[in-house]
Amino acid sequence: MTRRESEVAGLVAQGLSNRQTARALGRSPRTVDGHVENILAKPGFASRAQIASWWTAQSRTTGS
Repeated sequence: MTRRESEVAGLVAQGLSNRQTARALGRSPRTVDGHVENILAKPGFASRAQIASWWTAQSRTTGS
């Protein structure tokens, strides 16, 4: 996962919509849509909830 995809995943985990994520990152909503689509294309991801679950688990193991 790219650094930007990880940032997007973190904001998804906080419950932000794509539009809110775009505002937070200073990007267009379409760009964020693309990042979310790329994350969902990764093996094991079928929903935003799974992205949030993965990111939460990762942040606990890395201490972020």
